[in-house]
Amino acid sequence: MINIKGLTATIILIITIFSCSVSKEATSIKQKINGNWMLETISTEGINGKVTATIFNEASFNCFVGSSWSFISSNSSGTYHINASGSECSALTRQIRWSIYEPKGETKQFQFKKLDDNNKSLDNDEGFRLEISLLSTTNMQLKSHITFEGKPAAYIYNFVKK
Repeated sequence: MINIKGLTATIILIITIFSCSVSKEATSIKQKINGNWMLETISTEGINGKVTATIFNEASFNCFVGSSWSFISSNSSGTYHINASGSECSALTRQIRWSIYEPKGETKQFQFKKLDDNNKSLDNDEGFRLEISLLSTTNMQLKSHITFEGKPAAYIYNFVKK
């Protein structure tokens, strides 16, 4: 006689394993991202003039230039650190949880959520997704698509590995 409870538990376990699995490509991307990076520049696409925006609901556009980012691929955790600079930027270190999002037929995306000191998600459990435009062992470019004055635009984040 077949043990229905045991069979059901096995099927649920198999479905869970396959539904939570990460592709080989995403694993490779995470391994390349693993380590310490500096956000060297932030540029814009589709925006003319000086930009005065708050990035990641955290700090001014300019405060993030020169910020240090650390990514640990084995547990998908990390931090970013903003240096104090004049009256505009206060020193800040933020914990994050990150992963690779793989939308079908689209460019892979880097996604992250900001965490508080107890590793609980901030911003009402919302996060950020950025298109991975370029990724090598020394450089990473992420693109955040936005709307500016009713038109498509983007912030382009250029990282260099430390």
